[in-house]
Amino acid sequence: MAKTVLVCDDEPYILESVSYVVREEGYNVLTAESGEDALRVARSAPPDLIILDISLPRQDGHAVCRELKAGASTGRIYIIVLTAKGQEHDMRESRRCGADEFVTKPFSPRKLRKRLHEVLD
Repeated sequence: MAKTVLVCDDEPYILESVSYVVREEGYNVLTAESGEDALRVARSAPPDLIILDISLPRQDGHAVCRELKAGASTGRIYIIVLTAKGQEHDMRESRRCGADEFVTKPFSPRKLRKRLHEVLD
């Protein structure tokens, strides 16, 4: 059975680009455009991996990450934070929230493909 990846980003181009890479590697894709949507989707059908933007409307990615990592059914989901904010304090905050990895935009599709397989296979 194919693994599932939830991609959450409020920028349509990034959402589609990341989703395309994930689909091309043979994984199922769920999408969300806000923090609230990401929480709802992850709780209703916990994915194997979440690629999560920090800057989201209504609820930012750090808050989403904290809530997911604290949840009984979502706490073990592997979370990769994908953001344009590449400062050291952003990385520290992502780690404090429980993120497993931190990737800055623009991302390398080749590196993303490699990480998908390392994490999910």
